[in-house]
Amino acid sequence: MKFGLQIYAFKWPGGDAEIASTLARVARCADDVGFDSIWVMDHFFQIRGIGPADDPMLEGWTTLGFLAANTTRARLGLLVGGVHYRLPGLWVKATTTLDILSGGRAWLGIGAAWNQEESDALGFPFPPLATRFELLEETLRIAHEMWEPPKGSQRGFDGRLVQASRLLNSPQSISRPRPPIMIGGGGEQKTLRLVAQYGDACNVGWGNPEGVAHKLDVLRRHCDTLGRPFEEIEITTLLDVDPATPGSRGGESPQQIVDKFGELADVGVQHVLFSVPGVEDTAKLERLGTDVFPKARSL
Repeated sequence: MKFGLQIYAFKWPGGDAEIASTLARVARCADDVGFDSIWVMDHFFQIRGIGPADDPMLEGWTTLGFLAANTTRARLGLLVGGVHYRLPGLWVKATTTLDILSGGRAWLGIGAAWNQEESDALGFPFPPLATRFELLEETLRIAHEMWEPPKGSQRGFDGRLVQASRLLNSPQSISRPRPPIMIGGGGEQKTLRLVAQYGDACNVGWGNPEGVAHKLDVLRRHCDTLGRPFEEIEITTLLDVDPATPGSRGGESPQQIVDKFGELADVGVQHVLFSVPGVEDTAKLERLGTDVFPKARSL
């Protein structure tokens, strides 16, 4: 099993002026203790369920570049990017740039998006859902062509929404055959079909073993229909983990966390992505590295 840290909030002690130093410290610690990946959200306002809209929120791609400069081994990605925020060629170019500058550690995390509030507030067009899914598929097709060796496709692209005359990508990504593509969401008719056709990873189930198992059954059927080996797709899910630390009240023991991960591994999860409340207390990450990961790595 692999482990990914999602950093979903930046309201930390010291206020805005200390965000950069705190984020660098958290990222370096996560990298050092053995996280396989580090993720940030692709939002412009904080989202409901986590905090008020006016809580601090960093732009995702800029943040990934900062994380690349402060880490050496963990892969980096958006969990997941909103397809309408950037044009398809920019999605691929930005991912390739991150891959080059991080030494081959980029993910392309992408999905159909949902947060109309922040789009309306900042003036981003927010097409209907059916159009966003169509844009997502055209973006994925363009990504596969731009990551063809040696420097992308010489063919143009004539989609309903996107027209491009030359899908050049130079420099080409270090990750081969391409930076892995994670398509976020569990929609059974469209999203999981896109995973089967274009994706290298899915993110389903929200940490619920039964929910994961059901979504994977659907994904297998799409793979069978398309002739895609199900085993080629990395299975991930997203949850919260709150490690107890010495002297703290509450929190989960290392064995409770290992057991939680084991239940997910039993239904097929290979890469568990999770947020840690109060992640600025890096003692929580250190405890994961010493008391959880060695036991859970072999699940």
